[in-house]
Amino acid sequence: MSARDAIKTAKDNGARIVDLRFIDVPGLWQHFSIPISELSEDLFEEGIGFDGSSIRGYQSIHESDMLLIPDPDTAVMDPFTAEPTMVLTCNVKDPITAKMYSRDPRNIAQKAEAYLKKSGLADVVYIGPELEFFFLDDVRFDQSYNYGFYYLDSEAGFWNAGKEGTPERPNLGYKPRYKQGYFPVPPMDKFQDIRTATVLALEKVGIQVEVHHHEVGTAGQTEIDMRFDTLTRMADKVLWYKYCAKNTAKRFGKTATFMPKPLFQDNGSGMHTHQSLWKGGKNLFYDKSGYAGISKMCLHYIGGILKHAPALCALIAPTTNSYRRLVPGYEAPINLAYSQRNRSACVRIPMYSQAEKAKRIEFRTPDPSANPYLSFSACLMAGLDGVRKKLDPGEPMDMDLYELEPEQAAKIKQLPGSLDVVLDALEADHDWLLEGDVFTKDLIDTWIDYKRKNEVDAIRLRPHPWEFALYFDI
Repeated sequence: MSARDAIKTAKDNGARIVDLRFIDVPGLWQHFSIPISELSEDLFEEGIGFDGSSIRGYQSIHESDMLLIPDPDTAVMDPFTAEPTMVLTCNVKDPITAKMYSRDPRNIAQKAEAYLKKSGLADVVYIGPELEFFFLDDVRFDQSYNYGFYYLDSEAGFWNAGKEGTPERPNLGYKPRYKQGYFPVPPMDKFQDIRTATVLALEKVGIQVEVHHHEVGTAGQTEIDMRFDTLTRMADKVLWYKYCAKNTAKRFGKTATFMPKPLFQDNGSGMHTHQSLWKGGKNLFYDKSGYAGISKMCLHYIGGILKHAPALCALIAPTTNSYRRLVPGYEAPINLAYSQRNRSACVRIPMYSQAEKAKRIEFRTPDPSANPYLSFSACLMAGLDGVRKKLDPGEPMDMDLYELEPEQAAKIKQLPGSLDVVLDALEADHDWLLEGDVFTKDLIDTWIDYKRKNEVDAIRLRPHPWEFALYFDI
């Protein structure tokens, strides 16, 4: 779509406002709006200024001036605004160097796709993420010098099975038991209508949805699966996915959270990421005679992901809360192994179809707290490093890895168990990310510094509520 086409889209839809959106480094969508009278073809070339020092992970205050460059291909009408509003996803540009900004996550995703083509290994990478999240009815949290707490509630939470009702709001039962939300029909599933509304909102912004359903966890854990797409476009769609889920929840008087582990002793929320490489219309991961129908290239790609998994986790499972999810016993993919069909391995080869077009890998470790541009790009770069170096992933593990005998389990490497450890791993192992100038040392250093100061230390320095139960009466 050209700039002229985007302007026509706005006029044809009666847009009165244009919303300009971009992403900060941790992964939250940002925006500001202009009246339709300010939308011109020049805007797509010259950009519009903003204060980069106020955006997390961006500029210092003494070099704050930055430019947003709208991408006309992303023009779409917002399904939630009161006044007709067209949304444009933007790239970030440095007005001094006149180059695209090296810390802009969307720019990194575009560089990753360009690097793939230039390598000659493949033309395109297809990404299909499965985001899980919770619809909740109530959330409260606070922290101060002398207290700290959180409180979540849901009409469907099994902890409310014995709650005394009122004439205005009786307890009518039908609450999914812990780990049993996958997937009974209504009235046990109380979220059919809200999921459908979310799907319809996604379709309004041009996103094809394949399926929606209640997930394993109690209290409204949800999955809505989008049709796969190319890397940058898929990352754009993840941001729309979160936006539509959160705003649909608000319309239903609920809230949506993409925290990886909001509930104790029930399943967390992942972002299983399906990946495949193609060239000239041919799926390079397919080989009918190979293990699980995958090619040598696919095995090497898996080898790259397994080799770099500890460092990779700093970008694909990038929060302290991610490691509440990555523990044994909750379908969590903590084992550094690959297998066909096996969900206890961190890399699975789905076997629903034997067709060439369906052959792919599913990397189960990422979660939806990740910045999708950085997560998808890092996965690709790890896999390509494996392809270039012909890394051997070892033998597949076609057994329940949670039920192994201790001596067998000891032979299988597991993912690190905390954010501080994976940040150390990224600091020590990131040369593969720098290939083709896809990631820069500056971005990696910024990421590590931000995460250590604002997340690792912030959690490390605060007493945990359960510590009072453990230690108060010592």
